[in-house]
Amino acid sequence: MLRTSTSYFCRASLLVFPPRIREVLPVKNYYTVLCRAMKHSRSQWPPAAIFCLLFPLLTSSPVAGFESPNSGRQWESAIESFERDDAQTNYPANAILFVGSSSIRLWESLADDMAPYPVIQRGFGGAKMVDVLAYKDRIIEAHTPPAIVLFVANDITGNSKTDLSPARAAGQFFAFADYVLRQKPETELFIVEITPTASRLDVWPQTMELNNQLSKLCESLDRVTFIPTRHLFLAADGKPLRELFRSDQLHLSPLGYRVWTKQIRAFLDPVMQK
Repeated sequence: MLRTSTSYFCRASLLVFPPRIREVLPVKNYYTVLCRAMKHSRSQWPPAAIFCLLFPLLTSSPVAGFESPNSGRQWESAIESFERDDAQTNYPANAILFVGSSSIRLWESLADDMAPYPVIQRGFGGAKMVDVLAYKDRIIEAHTPPAIVLFVANDITGNSKTDLSPARAAGQFFAFADYVLRQKPETELFIVEITPTASRLDVWPQTMELNNQLSKLCESLDRVTFIPTRHLFLAADGKPLRELFRSDQLHLSPLGYRVWTKQIRAFLDPVMQK
């Protein structure tokens, strides 16, 4: 009965999408995204509630365009390095997979910070979510981690030519979450909130909106958890705490990583200790 009502709602909901959106995104993709969200829902939300949550994502970003064949090719050497490491290293079955952009790559103390849990570190440069999506199979397929920690912070940087809207960026995070839920049924996904930084303070309102959408998205999905961090990186005046960042006021300092570690472990430990 639930499947029937969900399927009926998904198909019926197509009627309300604007014609210009239906032109760029095939009907089957609307149907797929809506139904996957309902399938993965951790709280028995009615279909209408999930539709209202996902509507901004769908109307702002064609799902079919998330994985352009040209996406991420600048990172080919980094991905090949990951693949060589996968072939040469026998990672424990309980290794946590950390995926993302430079803040993951530059986390020099990651192994010590997560001990006794083993880790697999897969951060690459200034990656955007479209890059992570383009290489998701090659990054994840070789592993069966109990948890994946995702942090990507380069989709809203202040560059008007390349920045995504909060809704479109959130849609790409959803595409990654859906992939993990389908391909790794025993894996928990943790999405770390995008950090407020002095170097990108001008676009913090847009980034904050993206964070808010990610929080709602995680709340609606089973096995997907949002890790809030903004309250730990902002002073009383609402500005980023400079001592938590390197001189570029973008990447975390050792103290910033200690703050991150404590918060991330507060969410990871209960899962890893099951």
